[in-house]
Amino acid sequence: MKLHATCKMTVSASSDCPVVAMLRPRSGEAQWMVQECYELDPWVATTEYVDDFGNLCQRMKIPKGEMRIEVDMVMVTDEVIAVDVDALATPVEQLPFDVLKYLLQSRYCPSDKMGDKAQAIVGDAASGYAQVEAIRAWIHASLEYKYGVSSGSTDALDTLNDGAGVCRDFSHVGISLCRALRIPARFVVGYLHRLDPMDMHAWFEAFVGGRWYTFDGTQDQPRGGRIVVAYGRDAADVAFLSNYGPLEMGEMEVTVEEVLPGSQVDVAPPS
Repeated sequence: MKLHATCKMTVSASSDCPVVAMLRPRSGEAQWMVQECYELDPWVATTEYVDDFGNLCQRMKIPKGEMRIEVDMVMVTDEVIAVDVDALATPVEQLPFDVLKYLLQSRYCPSDKMGDKAQAIVGDAASGYAQVEAIRAWIHASLEYKYGVSSGSTDALDTLNDGAGVCRDFSHVGISLCRALRIPARFVVGYLHRLDPMDMHAWFEAFVGGRWYTFDGTQDQPRGGRIVVAYGRDAADVAFLSNYGPLEMGEMEVTVEEVLPGSQVDVAPPS
């Protein structure tokens, strides 16, 4: 399916503030970039690089005052995500080198402390996709989606204790429980068509059967229509703005709409 997504925000700096932004998706096996516009007002010199996880990062210095940042894109992505209930766990010794890092505990995913919980949740499910699906289903049924419970320091254990959180927290729990079972899992941030309420979204992927599969504890069934912006070990790796000085977020607006066959989308910057 073809999706038109926009993300518009304002930020304010009390003095010049170095920033690394992560707002541009990349073309790849799961999606294809058709059109894109990335606008900064006021415009500042910006350099771009690819980080260790393959994400596009933009490095700039936000000047004192207010800046408007707008990203407008048209992407082709899968309408239905892949599902394989028979996919078995990939033995650790057979994992690709670039996947091994997603077995380790990380800042928000203390998987080394969650082995007993993981085993209790998956029960006698077959090792692999079935275990991850059992984890996803447990998260959806057992955790309450609720704003204001978590903060920037909340990790997966905190979320389990609170019994509530938002998409970021649900993903950290899923990742931690998977890694506790020696299943590589990674954090994904991006856009989801028909998300309600609409916002930037987070989910997780698990590596089983020799490939990555998508899981989302906030949803009651597999859903496609996803645009991936960035991958990481947890939320610390995929912040859409990492500021190295005082910076205040203003308004932020996200839209995701399907582009029907024969329709045209104008992603040119506003006049």
